[in-house]
Amino acid sequence: MNNSIVQNMIDSIERPAIFIDTQYTILAVNEAYRGTYESEVVLGKSRCFEISHDHSSPCDKHGEDCPIQTCMSTQKSSNVMHVHNTEFGKTYCDILMKPVKDADGMVIGFLEILDKINFAAAEPQKNKMIGKSAPFKKMLTQINRAAKADIAVLLHGETGTGKELVARALHDSSERADKPFVVIECTGLNENLFESELFGHEKGAFTGATHSKKGLIEIANGGTVFFDEIADVALSMQVKLLRLIETQCYRTVGGLKQRKANFRLICASHKNLLTLVDEGLFRKDLYYRIAGFPINLPSLSQREEDIPALCKYFLSLTKQKTKRFSEDALTHLSRYSFPGNIRELKNIVEHAALLANEDIIEIADLPEHVLHSQHRLHNDNKDGMALAGNGHSPHTTTSEGSNNIKSLEQVEADYLRFLCENPSLTIDELANNLDLSTRTLYRKLQKYGLKYD
Repeated sequence: MNNSIVQNMIDSIERPAIFIDTQYTILAVNEAYRGTYESEVVLGKSRCFEISHDHSSPCDKHGEDCPIQTCMSTQKSSNVMHVHNTEFGKTYCDILMKPVKDADGMVIGFLEILDKINFAAAEPQKNKMIGKSAPFKKMLTQINRAAKADIAVLLHGETGTGKELVARALHDSSERADKPFVVIECTGLNENLFESELFGHEKGAFTGATHSKKGLIEIANGGTVFFDEIADVALSMQVKLLRLIETQCYRTVGGLKQRKANFRLICASHKNLLTLVDEGLFRKDLYYRIAGFPINLPSLSQREEDIPALCKYFLSLTKQKTKRFSEDALTHLSRYSFPGNIRELKNIVEHAALLANEDIIEIADLPEHVLHSQHRLHNDNKDGMALAGNGHSPHTTTSEGSNNIKSLEQVEADYLRFLCENPSLTIDELANNLDLSTRTLYRKLQKYGLKYD
């Protein structure tokens, strides 16, 4: 392909972009990409992983998904969420990789387009979502894609998973970012109060209405309205809410004039709305209006890899910010089920920091309910039976009749050793079957001194 044509194509893209050959060498780059990284790009010499990661070899050699590898195997576009070393430090980037083919259909290179994520970080940062686990990165991709459109988003997740934080990220990353972000708490609002709060009221509309009042929909004009716990809206009010969404029009309580509404809709619920639809407690037509782009927020029990960074961040917000958790305490926390999710972890960190007499927070400093809880079993097989290295249940009985119970860490080590001695999958396939990211699997193997060939 003609170099000038490639360069013109790259220059026409507003976001950071490069053209890479099949050997990872950068052949064309736009100014937006040059301005993103501290390392200088030398055309025909610099390779993509050197600039973005300071690596000496491709990302897949370091336990990360490589979009180029996926493009080469599928012959289709691929995307991945990576942490890049930018001028602002380690920054999440949503990477879109497109294979470029010649007249004969042969792949001759790849077009890489970057989208920098400003609402999340892999390391502790104030006012940002923190994490690096596979479920967390999947959520970031969904947030970033939904933010660019005006589509209605439905957030579903357990209590404490950060639904309002995600809603705020959707707003701040949208074209409405400079307009209001209005939160409507649906829980506890009776029908009359809900309608008045939503649409506003005129003076004298009801007893006590001594003056007119703007509704939240009017206050949010041009911006985003976030309905938290949308499942708690009464059926009778769901009809009026549906009309508002469908027509973008409403009337104040006691008013006759029809007003126009201009807002982006985000809703959230910890309840399964489709189940409520089947039970007749939530309108089906309203559900499909608000669920244009559903996003499931992973529970903290699915984000084991993120717990150390979250602990460090929450500690930095306390007066005991010089303290840190011991490895044993972090391991104990990683096996806790966290029914209250991130909100509960924040409380646990504050509690433990106050209890700890030393700068190192040990297991004994954790709250009683965490110490005495039933831990999650890790790396269970498909039938739910925990396996030890010898293929038996980790709970065995000695000839003397006493219990010989292995620690969960020993069970994990034995099981990984067994898998390493009997390899039948690629490292990526094995990580997927274990419900881990490839990077986490590499970390665990290194921890136990194992190697998977």
